[in-house]
This record gives sequence, structure tokens and C-alpha cells, in this order.
Amino acid sequence: MNMKPRILISRAEHIPSENWNDYATCVTQAGGVAIPYDLDTYYTQTKLPEYDGIVLTAGIDVQPGRYDEKPHPKVTDWDIRRDDFESALIDDALQKKKALLCICRGIQLLNVWGGGSLLQHLTDREPHRARRNPINQDIESGWHDVSIKSNSLLHQITGQNIIRVNSRHHQAITKNSLGQNITGTGLTPDGIVEAIEIANTHWTLGIQWHPERPEMAGNTDYDDGAKKIWNAFVEAAKSTK
Repeated sequence: MNMKPRILISRAEHIPSENWNDYATCVTQAGGVAIPYDLDTYYTQTKLPEYDGIVLTAGIDVQPGRYDEKPHPKVTDWDIRRDDFESALIDDALQKKKALLCICRGIQLLNVWGGGSLLQHLTDREPHRARRNPINQDIESGWHDVSIKSNSLLHQITGQNIIRVNSRHHQAITKNSLGQNITGTGLTPDGIVEAIEIANTHWTLGIQWHPERPEMAGNTDYDDGAKKIWNAFVEAAKSTK
């Protein structure tokens, strides 16, 4: 009997508008076993738990010194320990040829890990940054299209040239800030790189949007950018067992 793939999902600081359980739900629904892997746990262990895939989650900014820049005035909250923690997870996943899915902050760290940098702050709120609903004060997502590069992993997963995704970020990857050996495979109409891949790895995908949020994961209209990605990721993790 085949065992379900074990998926480590990184967990660190609490973000009021984010829910770690959303990631776990998506992994479980795709056929994996969701395992929380906490920042503090990492620093008390001598080796990583057994796993078949890793998900890097959303969170605070990557420390700008990691890509040799001084902080923008809007960049005030980072955690070097988290940057080190998740960079070590990237190292381990690639070395062991495991499936790696990097979401929001995760795609940004993956690009920085690969020698790239970030646009530290998007001045215009539309369409990328989250916004507060004036009536109920909820933090709501922006929405925009992403054009997908042909012959890419993302194109193989979605079968689409353009998909619609949510958006909740104030930092970004641009075509000029990509790391060495990192390929941009998803682009917004205003030139922001929203998907990246690394060739000659088992399965490595970074995406800027949030496929775990119920607004995408719970709506079949957005399966191309959510459910299909979770299913492909867990299937790739199975093949490493």
C-alpha cells in the first residue's frame, strides 16, 4: 500500500490576515499529509524530519541585506532567523530532489536564495497590494491576470496561457531582478514576475499569489491557479517516495 506523501509546511510569525490551516487543508485535499514545521522547532533539531515535499508560506519581508540593499522606508519587519530557516529548507529540498512549492513570501525568498533581488515596495496599490474593506474592515485581495510561458512547468500544470489570480503583496520580483538559473514563467500585464521555476530540479515552483486561500481554493473558477497546482505538487511529492 502506497503511503501518502509527507509535506512539510513552514510556519513562523502570526499574520492576522493569513491562516496556516488553509495550506494544510489544500495539501490534505490533494492527497498529502500536512506537517507543520515551525521556525522554533527547526532551531532545536539536528536534522529535518522525513518528508516528500515542502511548502514555503507567506509572511513578513525578506531582510533586504540578503540581496545587498538597504531597507526601503516601507520595509520595517523581517526575521533573519526565518530567512535562514527557509533557505535551509530550499537547500535540502533541491539537494534531495524533493517537490518544492514556494508561495508569496516563498517565491521572493526563492529568488533571493538564487542570487536575485526584490522590488522592495510597490507604490501603486492596484492591482497587487491587499486593501481594507471600508465597510467591514476585512483585508481583501487584489485580482489580476498572469500570462504563462509556454513549455514551462506552470503551463504543463494549468494547460492555460492566461490565468486569473488573487494578489496580496507589496514587494515583487521583476524581469531584471531574477536570480541566476531562475526562469520567470508567469508575468502580469504591468511586468511583475509572479511565477518562477528552476530547471534541472525534480519539481520547483514559486508563485506570488495565494492558491491556499478559500477565495481561490474554494472556487472552481480558479482551479487553474489553485487546485491544479496543489494536485500537481502532491503528485510530484509522491514520485519521490
